[in-house]
Amino acid sequence: MSSPNFSSVPVLDYSQTRSEALKPQFIQELQHALINVGFLYLSNVPIETDRLVEYIPRLFALPQGSKDKISMVNSKHFLGYSKLGAEFTKGQTDWREQFDIATPHVCRAVEGRGDPDYWSLWGPSQWPDEALLPGFKPTMEKYLLEVQELSYEFIGLLAEAFGLPADTLKQFYDTAELMQHRGKIVQYPQTESESQGVGPHYDAGFLTFLLQASDHKGLQVQNLSGDWIDVPPIPGTFVVNIGRALEFVTQGLARATSHRVLSPTGGGGPRYSVPFFQNISLDVKLTEHVLNFSPEILKLRDARGTVGATDSVNFTEFDREPSGRVNLIGRVKSHPDVAERHYPALFKQVFPNGVPAQVSAY
Repeated sequence: MSSPNFSSVPVLDYSQTRSEALKPQFIQELQHALINVGFLYLSNVPIETDRLVEYIPRLFALPQGSKDKISMVNSKHFLGYSKLGAEFTKGQTDWREQFDIATPHVCRAVEGRGDPDYWSLWGPSQWPDEALLPGFKPTMEKYLLEVQELSYEFIGLLAEAFGLPADTLKQFYDTAELMQHRGKIVQYPQTESESQGVGPHYDAGFLTFLLQASDHKGLQVQNLSGDWIDVPPIPGTFVVNIGRALEFVTQGLARATSHRVLSPTGGGGPRYSVPFFQNISLDVKLTEHVLNFSPEILKLRDARGTVGATDSVNFTEFDREPSGRVNLIGRVKSHPDVAERHYPALFKQVFPNGVPAQVSAY
């Protein structure tokens, strides 16, 4: 038997963390959201988003040739532009157009030195021509760095919610110059009937911070029995969710929740969103880090009951591979054209007979 299902995603007020009197209430609400839902809205976050949102329609309206110049296939870091239908989830085409852009980083892999192949996963982003979109690059980089700092603060609050010292989870990150976090700017075009914007999946790392940058519904999460629940945009909020790596290291306390996006229908233009994915060290092996929780905290997890079957099965290799390798495998499966050009050996392992007619990341 599973515990009672959630039918909506809770809203937490981030400003409460600045109040000695209100912070305990926030921590209690956070604990519930982490264990029983895996998703939450975060309101009153001091990050300005309006300027970035203004750029988004102009970004996708760039001439196709200009977008193709920064195609992801040019980047061994899987950063750049992906046209409609270029990515796959669970055997079906994702109907979205997107730009993958990350925090600034210098790739540490050196060709011919024998470095791990997954070190090449992180590196510099590709940017549209500044003359065509003046000011976009500094605006996007500023936004990503601000959300990066938010994510580090939030991971400390998460540790507190599980009865751990606030700095407990720092062991999973590398020094600043060796870390990179990734973002996307995504457009889901209007379709005549309900279709897959992006299929059911989990996120890989620790935390995802999503800015829903238009008024369209589409994001859905699976509750404890596998029913799909809407997560509509709420102005002035971020949607935060748990990744598979965090679920793994917390022994299932923090719940990675299956989610998907349906394409918008019925007019009103495309849906826009800006997810930020907080990574952990490329080299960290999660099995080498054991966190000790109190019996009282573990009882809260057990009281949740059995989680029903979900439609997502991705990122299952954390029990045997370094984090970077797990993420690289996922990227190869999602973007075989990039993998074939830049990771031919791994491409042949994943696709020994070449790319099938329909590939599947998950």
